[in-house]
Amino acid sequence: MRDVEIAVIGAGIAGIATAYYLAVRHRRVRLLIVDMGPPMTLTSAQSGENYRNWWPHPVMTAFTDHSTGLMEDIARRTGNRINMTRRGYVLATREARPEALLRQLHAGYGAAANASIRVHDSTSSTTYRPPDSADWETAPGGVDVLLDRALIRQHYPAFDPEVATLLHIRRAGDISGQQLGQYMLEEIRAAGGRFLRGRVTAIGTHDRFTVETEADGVRETVRADLVVNAAGPFAAHVAALHGEDLPIVNVLQQKIAFPDKQAAISRRMPFAIDLDGQSIDWTADERDALAADPGVDWLLQPMPGGMHCRPDGGERGQWIKLGWAYNSKASEPTREPELDPNFPDVVLRGASRLLPALRAYIGRLPRERVHYGGYYPMTAENWPLVGRTRTPGMFVVGALSGYGTMSACAAGDLCARAVVGEAIPAFAQSLSLARYQDQQLMAELRSAKSRGVL
Repeated sequence: MRDVEIAVIGAGIAGIATAYYLAVRHRRVRLLIVDMGPPMTLTSAQSGENYRNWWPHPVMTAFTDHSTGLMEDIARRTGNRINMTRRGYVLATREARPEALLRQLHAGYGAAANASIRVHDSTSSTTYRPPDSADWETAPGGVDVLLDRALIRQHYPAFDPEVATLLHIRRAGDISGQQLGQYMLEEIRAAGGRFLRGRVTAIGTHDRFTVETEADGVRETVRADLVVNAAGPFAAHVAALHGEDLPIVNVLQQKIAFPDKQAAISRRMPFAIDLDGQSIDWTADERDALAADPGVDWLLQPMPGGMHCRPDGGERGQWIKLGWAYNSKASEPTREPELDPNFPDVVLRGASRLLPALRAYIGRLPRERVHYGGYYPMTAENWPLVGRTRTPGMFVVGALSGYGTMSACAAGDLCARAVVGEAIPAFAQSLSLARYQDQQLMAELRSAKSRGVL
């Protein structure tokens, strides 16, 4: 039997980050991370490895700003071991004056909106500067709004010429999630924290916690004073072991990556997102074939916005990543989710609307392509769950949806503070289960036009 102060269930990036702040910042070193697989091998291994502070609500903007600041601190202290870059996010729409989108933008930045948002159109005197460098330390903050087609064509000639508005979120870019997780694990082990491989089969709550685990037929009991549920897509399953329900569902989302042998996109292009919905431009024969198959005929229906694309591997790299979180059906999680074989073709065709040069790959994707996917564990409002649960001594850090890598540092820091009883920032008060008692906030979130899902 192992005896520890804190057991962290889950060795994805959120669990590792929580353990990191507990062990390194708060010196809680009688700590054990438990997971059925090796660290960073489930959902965290499928990350798009992007980060942003663009959200339609100031609480989530503050949350990801906090996380970005913590990542910057790690990048600074490690000589940028986590490969942090900052070219921003560009959000494209064909609406000339997307008033609802602009209202969301101002709402997301809250009191800082007027100072953070710079508008560029045919009448403005402001100068837009594209991201000539990926250096996160010298990149500007705030957001640039381009409302002039000629200006957009000048700086982004590869985009669909119908794009009429661009939002360039500047505090955004990409990192190596695996390097972030590996660095934290090294620091946890150096401080005295340990890892146990095993599937959690039962949790007892009498007096202290007893966490029963099993691996390769070998059973082991862990006794702990406190437990953190960081089980990612299995967080609700873990909660059920001690008699709690968590308002989390899992939605499988997919991505592809392939070498851009045709040099279809610029290596300096920011992470690009097409906000507009679309109907896939199938040929007549393809439409007939799809219509005849009830398993895939849904591909003829209008698709939501949110297709995203970015160069991968830096300026000297060659690969492209494409993603599109169009699936909205919840499913039970498995360690090896079944991927949709149609996804690579669908996302490529969707991306070709924003970046027409990608049409060169339709029907001719390189053999070296990678098709992968992971679950978005999410609440209905797409906010995380970080902090105490209803069971005394039990905490949760989860429901990080498609923003796990970018928010893990903040989620881990805030959960660690809750575990040790340290004060948390004001914005974080609404990130725990306690928010469901705030009827005004929940009504606001239920009526929101956007949940920030990408």
